[in-house]
Amino acid sequence: MKKLFQFNLFVTIILGLFHTIMLAQPKEGETLEKIVAVVGNEVITLTDVNTALIMYAQSSPSMNVPDDQKQRVFDSLVNNSDMKKKVIDALINEKLVVAKAIEDSVIITDDEVEQRWEYQLQQYIGQFGSEKRVEDIFGMSLSQIRNEAKEIIKKKLLAEKMQQTKLMNLKVTPREVEEFYTKYKDSLQNIPEQVELFHLVKFVNASNKAKEDVYQLAKNVRDSIVAGGEFSAFAKKYSNDLATANNGGELGWFPKGKLIREFEKAAFELQSGQISLPVETPFGFHIIQAIDKKKDSILTRHILFKVGGTSDDIETTKNFLKSIKDSLANDKTFEDMSKKYSDENETKGFGGYIAKTSVQKLPPDVKILVEKLTDGGISEPTPYVTEKSKSAFQILYRKRTIVSHFPTLENDRKDIEEMALNFKKLNYYDTWIQELRSKLYWEIKE
Repeated sequence: MKKLFQFNLFVTIILGLFHTIMLAQPKEGETLEKIVAVVGNEVITLTDVNTALIMYAQSSPSMNVPDDQKQRVFDSLVNNSDMKKKVIDALINEKLVVAKAIEDSVIITDDEVEQRWEYQLQQYIGQFGSEKRVEDIFGMSLSQIRNEAKEIIKKKLLAEKMQQTKLMNLKVTPREVEEFYTKYKDSLQNIPEQVELFHLVKFVNASNKAKEDVYQLAKNVRDSIVAGGEFSAFAKKYSNDLATANNGGELGWFPKGKLIREFEKAAFELQSGQISLPVETPFGFHIIQAIDKKKDSILTRHILFKVGGTSDDIETTKNFLKSIKDSLANDKTFEDMSKKYSDENETKGFGGYIAKTSVQKLPPDVKILVEKLTDGGISEPTPYVTEKSKSAFQILYRKRTIVSHFPTLENDRKDIEEMALNFKKLNYYDTWIQELRSKLYWEIKE
């Protein structure tokens, strides 16, 4: 099962790539870094490799040792030449995937980048405690982090979308599952203790008054611009789209079908230079100006006014979740209530099912909640971070605990099926990577 280790190493590096490169940004006055590999027009530096090694070491079970021993274990991992070679190979593979995505004209929109940034930022705030602490950790302001992160996030999304395109349709047959189990049964380890988790999610919906107040502000700003105000100046002052505000709100050229539906419809109805009334999208209200327009593409700029829930709206959402929790004492199952009331379409159809997983693999904030619950227990409402534009709360349901045991087809077929599918994907991915390596330019410099 050596390949599974290599795959896990690759996943660890890819998932941490954003953080890795952010930490590896060269500081003013530093000498030019040593280049260890080249992929197309991209380079991999020694800092990239060492930082990826650091991240892998920090995620390794071998680091679960007393503090006074961590440096020794850490140094042994980082100085391991075989490990360094695996990391370089993984970074080369990632850049090859990105290069192929660009070659195949895979498109990542600014909205996708912005949504991932917001999600990543909330993850960091949850991890480090505050926006100020995030700034201290990275040594730069949030706006600087955002600007540095945009291209990194875009490449990460390109790699993800390219991999999904190649792997998403792979499936395993019942026969393949049984053959996998027969062949690798002696290599399988006990499934660690797991918990079965469900949740019910509610978005914080702004009250009509809150939406009206934001709409009125947007209209007043629009009227001021129409009366002679400078669009870019108002964008810098009012726009909640921080990625474009300092550039006067300009979004660049977009072909039809690549902008949010409501935004695109309003934008293509404008004449060049014309400014729209406030247009509502899932992100809030926009004032849109068409700068230039062709038959199938448009150049626009906008000012975004986000509609945030007030403290009363947040309290209403939390109280609703509390009422659902209380009602579950009356012969109603959590899954039934989640199917009926959850706002998260991805899980509501499955009764809010999240996963059957080890508590140790959960994000720190969720881990703390789940550890406090007994089987059948439901948490109090807690903030829920999504990649959508709305803030949300959830209640978590710990349905049952499954003790550690050796996997069998009779009791763990779904887990074994997932193992077999991952193994099939890994083999397919390996073949594809070797094909990329034979067709695209790459070179190791050391």
